[in-house]
Amino acid sequence: MNYTNISSTNHICPGLCILLRRLAYPNRLSDLCLLFGRSASALSLIFGKMVGLIYDSYRHILEGMNHWWLDQVSLAQYATAIELAGAPLVNCFGFIDGTLRKVCRPSVLQKELYNGHKRCHGIKFQSVLLPNGIITNLFGPISGRRHDSYMLAMSQLLPQIQQHCGNYCVYGDPAYPLRPQIQTPFKGANLSIEKIEFNRRMSMNRVAVEWAFGKIVQQFAFLDFEKNLKLYLQPVGRLYLVGALLTNCHTCIYGSQTGMKFNLNPPNLDEYLNGKVHQLEV
Repeated sequence: MNYTNISSTNHICPGLCILLRRLAYPNRLSDLCLLFGRSASALSLIFGKMVGLIYDSYRHILEGMNHWWLDQVSLAQYATAIELAGAPLVNCFGFIDGTLRKVCRPSVLQKELYNGHKRCHGIKFQSVLLPNGIITNLFGPISGRRHDSYMLAMSQLLPQIQQHCGNYCVYGDPAYPLRPQIQTPFKGANLSIEKIEFNRRMSMNRVAVEWAFGKIVQQFAFLDFEKNLKLYLQPVGRLYLVGALLTNCHTCIYGSQTGMKFNLNPPNLDEYLNGKVHQLEV
């Protein structure tokens, strides 16, 4: 294989196989030499180039909120599916949450990455999940010590929802501020029965975003092996973004638990990878 030209069509398939096998389980590269018939250094080079190729070619799919699958017709379908699943909100098209991905304790800037709540070092990502199981937006990484509300402000997600999604909103946990573009549970100790019931029904549906985070590390266990995720030796954040993108591809082909819950099918793989930017009518 010509490692300097891995983007060649003849090299994509074996390179993708190496990438998927490496992410599937935290094996040592030396353990994969016999399987692929290449040296550990060659496998490392191929793996790194494939990660860079997929990231550079498709990262735009996880950025912004101006995708073709977020037009007004699709948003109405998502909101209807969530409502039919028992949610009291009628204009909610998805769910938002943050996740902390543990990393190996770094040699420098330990305080910047330390999360006091989880008592570990890590980096954080913010995800918006659609009821068809697709992660439509993934922001990060940022320092593990930051709060979800800080990550929301950094991502500029709310102005994007307002611009591209009209009057629709997402639903998040109490860590997020209440805005027209993002709804949260009622807070307080003395809530009425109606408010308690609202929180319960929305929580039953919001759990789907946790399923999405779980599916990423279930499919690609390498991303959950913190001892090998060394922040200053490899692009840990890029690896997680690529893992999320590949998980979306898996969802397009095989479906997901979220899609089954809300009775919605994801787009096919070709439609997903070749999405078109749309503009809402004024």
